[in-house]
Amino acid sequence: MEGSRSEMFRNLLERDPENPMVLYSLGNELFKEKKYPEAREHLSRAVENKPDYSVAYRMLGRALYELGEDAEARRVFDEGREVAGRNGDLQTVKEIGVFIRRLEKRERGEAGT
Repeated sequence: MEGSRSEMFRNLLERDPENPMVLYSLGNELFKEKKYPEAREHLSRAVENKPDYSVAYRMLGRALYELGEDAEARRVFDEGREVAGRNGDLQTVKEIGVFIRRLEKRERGEAGT
């Protein structure tokens, strides 16, 4: 019987609880499973442990967006875009830009409520 990818990453995390790549990978899998609160927790730790990990910011922002935490999502996306720019990670800069536009569109749609 094959375990889930998230279980595999949980097992790796037990051995190395602060490893940013394992935290990111687990957070990413949990995001795919729509377990956004738990994804947020692991992605946040990935960013804390590796503050220049631009893709972790992108996924953390997406989890926050899915949770409706728009102000925090905006902060994370802005910070992540800056980090990605410093790293020369232009693809992540571009992807974060797409999510910022979605966030702005949602904010405009919810204005006045």
